[in-house]
Amino acid sequence: MIGYAIPLERFPNTYNGQPLGIAALASQKNYMAVYIMNVYADKRTLDLFVKEWRASGKWLDMGKSCVRFRRLEDLPLEVIGKEIARNSVEDVIAAHEMSHGGEAGNQSEGSIAKDGLDWISSRSGPR
Repeated sequence: MIGYAIPLERFPNTYNGQPLGIAALASQKNYMAVYIMNVYADKRTLDLFVKEWRASGKWLDMGKSCVRFRRLEDLPLEVIGKEIARNSVEDVIAAHEMSHGGEAGNQSEGSIAKDGLDWISSRSGPR
């Protein structure tokens, strides 16, 4: 998996000791996926992302943070690029701290914020 993350040197206090992921690209058996973490964490950002994707006319096959695709032509690259660039490093760190009670290292198990995660349908095409 190819990833774009905030390194531990910049923000070491993550809940799991790993760099804060911003986006990633993976190849699965039957599809490829791009993972965009800020749509996972914020319902307003997700709503805007889905609206912009649908406006592109492309089919959206989405999980909580992953967008599945078979060919590069299936992706509206300008929508994905805009979404990844939407938040600054400081915004990502602030969102992480807010979802983890300000001190990422002091989280109890199972306390990760769930805002806007349960309502996403797994597939939605252009409307």
